[in-house]
Amino acid sequence: MKTETVSQSPAAQSVAEYALALGENARIASRQLRGLPVARRDGALKLLAASLLKAQPEILAENAKDMEDGKANGLSASMLDRLLLNPARIQGIVENIKVIIGLPDPLGRTLGKSARKDGLKISRVSVPIGTILFIYESRPNVTIDGGALCLKSGNAVILRGGKEAARTNAVFARLFHAALEAKNIDPLAVQLVRKPDHALVDYLLVDVKHIDLVIPRGGESLIQNVVEKARIPVIKHYKGVCHVYVDKTADLQAAERVVVNAKAQRPGVCNAMETLLLDKGLKDAAVKRILDSLLEHNVELRGDAATRSIHASVRPATEEDWDEEYLDLILAVRIVDGVAGAVDHINRHGTGHTDAVLAKSPKVQKAFLAGVDSSSLMVNASTRFADGAEYGLGAEVGISTDKLHARGPMGLESLTTYRWIVEGQGHVRK
Repeated sequence: MKTETVSQSPAAQSVAEYALALGENARIASRQLRGLPVARRDGALKLLAASLLKAQPEILAENAKDMEDGKANGLSASMLDRLLLNPARIQGIVENIKVIIGLPDPLGRTLGKSARKDGLKISRVSVPIGTILFIYESRPNVTIDGGALCLKSGNAVILRGGKEAARTNAVFARLFHAALEAKNIDPLAVQLVRKPDHALVDYLLVDVKHIDLVIPRGGESLIQNVVEKARIPVIKHYKGVCHVYVDKTADLQAAERVVVNAKAQRPGVCNAMETLLLDKGLKDAAVKRILDSLLEHNVELRGDAATRSIHASVRPATEEDWDEEYLDLILAVRIVDGVAGAVDHINRHGTGHTDAVLAKSPKVQKAFLAGVDSSSLMVNASTRFADGAEYGLGAEVGISTDKLHARGPMGLESLTTYRWIVEGQGHVRK
């Protein structure tokens, strides 16, 4: 379809001109999206899912090139893991799209309504936010997840992925545009930033005329930079220092399984456990067994004096370790005085992301839930479940530790706002 683009040749533009074009093109596309029937939005997503499977050889070939460059440039093991695509991960992306398609339309929902005595009707109805800037590092799947969630929720999106995934992201963007055009939807509803200049982001972050929200997803330094420079609203989390507390009432076999999963299943992600808190009421043999299981999975343990007195393989922890997001097979371990000690530690060192309690006692569970204020709290379950797909959202644009508008994994509803509709019959205010 023909689009009212300001310009589609970024190479010929200055950074400032290109940033302005991105914003203006997104705003134009958002006007079409907000009135688009859900059948058209879902139809484009169905085409996208099919094209991803058909283009799998090309996607994997381009991703392999990104992986080669990443290794040559010294990317960490966790960053390389985030970058890597394989047939199973591509299938996972496709399944996420299918879940999003199957979710109810988040737009046009009546969130509340009332009628006054004089017959005036007042309601709140869900609508898109408008234009979203999405900044992320390494993970190419986020290009599809973010684009799909924004399309379904009626938002135009500007995707600024990391240069380490440039080739993979370019394939994804091309496939997305083809699916949009096939359904007569403005392809610039989903724009991938083509210029790698860091200065470009600075221009976008102050474009209050065209961009309604920025969501940064990446390392702490990236998010700090966005927060400091943005003039548009930001939803974010700085880092995920996630805790698991094992109470003396815990099912020890289940606790061992959950602790290993929370740390070792995929250590380079934000919902992996970074600190293990053990009730001082646990027997030494139980503590050793849990720590031995972690060591068997090649986890380096850094603990306080009480932990080291129980297990000789634990290295000394520093004060800095309690605030560290390792994103690696490293774990801080501390012995605490029951659930009160766990809550105190988390309140001093937690980041509001995800924390878990492993306990049979309802009293302990209740004390933990009342005392810890994080966006996700797990009871007898791994922190790794803090994820949009696992919560039934299809995917997520990120996990928010903010408390206003959106909190926790952000899916379709988190990408909507509302407006008031007032219906009268010639009513006037007295």
